[in-house]
Amino acid sequence: MQLIQLLLPVHDQDGRAHPKSLYDELAGRLTEQFGGVTAYARAPATGLWEAASGKTVRDQVVVYEVMVDRLDVAWWRQLRTRLEVAFAQQELVMRAQSIRRL
Repeated sequence: MQLIQLLLPVHDQDGRAHPKSLYDELAGRLTEQFGGVTAYARAPATGLWEAASGKTVRDQVVVYEVMVDRLDVAWWRQLRTRLEVAFAQQELVMRAQSIRRL
């Protein structure tokens, strides 16, 4: 079994909150496709990274998680590309890890 995590930005490059409809659409799509989604959206996490300029960049993210029996890498890459456009991101972090249900 795989756990897929999507780290979604709360704000755009100008500091404006992304519309709630973006998150709602994604949650609906993931629920329909995989039978459910968990969203950690009430207390956004803060990410820090160093930009090419050397400046430290701070971003708030919400995390969506989906458990899948089989990892379809092509499907997830296609979704990531669409989300990068929708959220106006150069790169959106999406990761998968093997898990075991207890």
